[in-house]
Amino acid sequence: GYGRGEASDDSRCVMVEIKTVNSRYCDQQVRLPRVLAALENRIRELIGQRVARGKVDVFINYVDTGEAAYQVVVDAGLARSYASALREMAQVANIPADFNVAALSRFADILRVEATSPDPESTWTLLYSALTMALDALIRMRALEGACLARDIRRRVKELAALLEGIALRAPSVVGEYRARLTARIEELLGEQAADVFDEQRIAAEVAVFADKCGIDEEITRLESHLKQMDDLLKQSGPMGKELDFLVQEINREINTIGSKANDLELTKRVVAMKTQLEKIREQVQNLE
Repeated sequence: GYGRGEASDDSRCVMVEIKTVNSRYCDQQVRLPRVLAALENRIRELIGQRVARGKVDVFINYVDTGEAAYQVVVDAGLARSYASALREMAQVANIPADFNVAALSRFADILRVEATSPDPESTWTLLYSALTMALDALIRMRALEGACLARDIRRRVKELAALLEGIALRAPSVVGEYRARLTARIEELLGEQAADVFDEQRIAAEVAVFADKCGIDEEITRLESHLKQMDDLLKQSGPMGKELDFLVQEINREINTIGSKANDLELTKRVVAMKTQLEKIREQVQNLE
């Protein structure tokens, strides 16, 4: 996001620019003239009240054209040193030491022009106005961007839900197909003797063990809950980035568990597709406050 604000009075002008990029935390970088250094804490506090997340770069320019904006400072010690050196040179050369103030002023650094420190309260009033204007513009832009991102994430959440529905429909068939493969394998190995040694109870026990290992009903239920929570959250206004971060982690955990239990090609394909969608959601969530 980007925001710009400007405020001025009879002799002073303050211009503020703010740029933000995605970040998990609120990381502020404030660049301002030295004469405004005393106000930096106030600046950071105001930004922190309005921006909860993101890398925030703040650029502040301050111009004062008033008569009291600058002062000429005399380095008295340096002036005395130059004068002493000139007198010593005159003595060594045996010539008159007829230099004057004008001559001394030509030496470097004896006279310096320095900016005066402005009144902090009146300057803060001016800076607050420009900073607030920039923050308002920034937040408007971030809100528009956030709305677009939220729509995209909700679309992807729906795709995740559709993939999960496919997994839920496919899962019950996996156990039945395992039983059929196991029975066919026994018949293939034993041939005509299969009918004599076929142990239905042992087959049922093997299938039960398989069903327990690959059962994903609990994971499916939790995933359905997480996806609904994410969709509901995306319908709301206000900061939601941290909550979405948490839900992405939980969803990822459940998908990984399903993937580790999925002893089936079709389930594995859907798990891979879900991971792809979730990674895109994760990237978009980093851009939301």
